[in-house]
Amino acid sequence: MKYLVLLVGDGEEAPWSSLSADEQAALMQKFGEFGAACTAREGVAILGGEALGGPEDATVMRTRAGSVTLTEGPYAEALEGLGGFYLVESPDLDTLVELLQALPRYDMQISPVLDMA
Repeated sequence: MKYLVLLVGDGEEAPWSSLSADEQAALMQKFGEFGAACTAREGVAILGGEALGGPEDATVMRTRAGSVTLTEGPYAEALEGLGGFYLVESPDLDTLVELLQALPRYDMQISPVLDMA
């Protein structure tokens, strides 16, 4: 089954640019450990994943009555910000949750991807 994992920050994490090189390296090591754990686990594959720009870089597109409106900034005012995502193939949710514990301590939303075929 495929799952979309959203990495959500709570506003308490220091911005990436404010971290020292050692702090950045330590975080990147955790992402590497997650990738290695997924590779080592039978039936698990990372199908995609990226870090995302901050909420201040987001653009919201709304369509109302056939008109499109673009707004700078996040979809909603919130303390939490979407920091990145993974698309992961996993045999089940329990396996994925176990593997995700290697990542830095984000809040995460895990959603199954529906097979629309």
